[in-house]
Amino acid sequence: MTPVASPRGLSLDTGGKGAYQTPQCSNKDALDDRDEQDGSADNAAMTLRIACFGELLLRLSPPGRERLLQSPRLDVHVGGAEANVAVSLARFGHDARMVSVVPGNALGDAAIAELRRQGVDATRVARGDGRMGLYFLEPGAGQRAGIVTYDRADSAFARARPDAWDWPALLAGANALHLSGITPALGAAGAAAARAAASAAAMLGLAISFDGNFRPALWRAWNGDPRALLPPVAAHARTLFADPRDVALLTGTPEPGGDPVAAIEAAARAAFAAFAPLERFATTIRVAHSADLQELSAVCVTRKQTFTAPARAVGPIVDRIGGGDAFAAGLLHAHASGAGEEEALRFALAAACLKHSIPGDANLASAAEVQALLEEPQRDVRR
Repeated sequence: MTPVASPRGLSLDTGGKGAYQTPQCSNKDALDDRDEQDGSADNAAMTLRIACFGELLLRLSPPGRERLLQSPRLDVHVGGAEANVAVSLARFGHDARMVSVVPGNALGDAAIAELRRQGVDATRVARGDGRMGLYFLEPGAGQRAGIVTYDRADSAFARARPDAWDWPALLAGANALHLSGITPALGAAGAAAARAAASAAAMLGLAISFDGNFRPALWRAWNGDPRALLPPVAAHARTLFADPRDVALLTGTPEPGGDPVAAIEAAARAAFAAFAPLERFATTIRVAHSADLQELSAVCVTRKQTFTAPARAVGPIVDRIGGGDAFAAGLLHAHASGAGEEEALRFALAAACLKHSIPGDANLASAAEVQALLEEPQRDVRR
C-alpha cells in the first residue's frame, strides 16, 4: 500500500476512515479568544481538526480487582495518553487523527482497528520495526493502590528516527495539535520528534495543547533529563495541562506548596512568565479517600483570571486510568464549542468524573452524556 503523508521510511496504512477534508476555517481561527472578565465566549463553535501525536499502547490487567497474574488471565485495552484524547474528541464529534507508529503485526493491527472503531482517523499511524509498547495495570481496591508496570522499551514508536516524521504532511489540514510529556520521556528520539512536531505546528499556526504527564519511571529508564527536554516542547503550547510539579520541571522554579489553588496559581504565573504563547493553564485536584472513593475538582488560570470547578464525588470507581486525558479532551471540546472558561472547566471536570465509570483507558462517553451529568447529576437511570 502506498504511503501517504507517512513518516519517512515507514509504511503507512491508508485504510479505514479517510483523510481530512479541506479546512472550513483558517488555523488562525483555532485561537479561541475569550472575554476573561466573566468567562464568556466570543467565538462561534468550531470543529477541531486535531492531530494527536504519541505512542499507542496495549494495557494488560487482571480481571476484576485481582492482583497481577493472581489467575492466568489478562484483559486487554488499547490506550496511550494522546490516543485517549483522540478517542474522546472523536466521540464528541470532532475530526481527530492519530500520528504514531506500531509494529506491522497483529498487535499493531488491533490497535489501529480500535482507533477506527472509535471514529479516529488512523491513516497517519505507520508501521515500523520493533515491538508493541505494553503496560500492565494492577487495579487498586480499597486501601490498596493501583500499580503500573511499563514494558515499552524498543517499541516501534520508540525506535522511530526523529527525521522520519514529515510534519508538514502529517499536520496538513489540521487546526490543532495535542501532545504530552510522555513522548519525550521515551528517549532522545522521542524528545526530538516531539520538539519537531511542536515547532512545525507553531509555524503552521495550529493551536497546540500539551499535557505534562510526568512519568518518573520512563525518564529513569534511560537517565533522561526532563528539565532540559520538556521546555522546548511545552514552550509552543497555548493550553497547558499540568500540575505544580510539572511546572517546576518545565521552568526550574521551586514547586509551590500550601493551599492547592494558590499553588496552582503560582505555578501558572511561572508558566506564563516562561512561555509567551501560553493562554491557559488547567489541572484537576484529586482527593483520594481510597482507591474506590475520591473527589475531583478543577482549576483553570488564564493571564487575567482564575476559574474553579467545585469538587465532585467519584465512586465507586470502575477505572481511573485516563481521567486526566478525559479532562483535557473535555476542555478542548468545550472551548471549540464556544463555551466560556468557567463553563468549559465544569464540562471538562464532568468528563473526567464520568471516565471513572468506564472500563479501559479512554472516555467513551458522548458530549450529550457529559452534559447530562452536569444537568442531572443524581439520576440513576435515564429513561
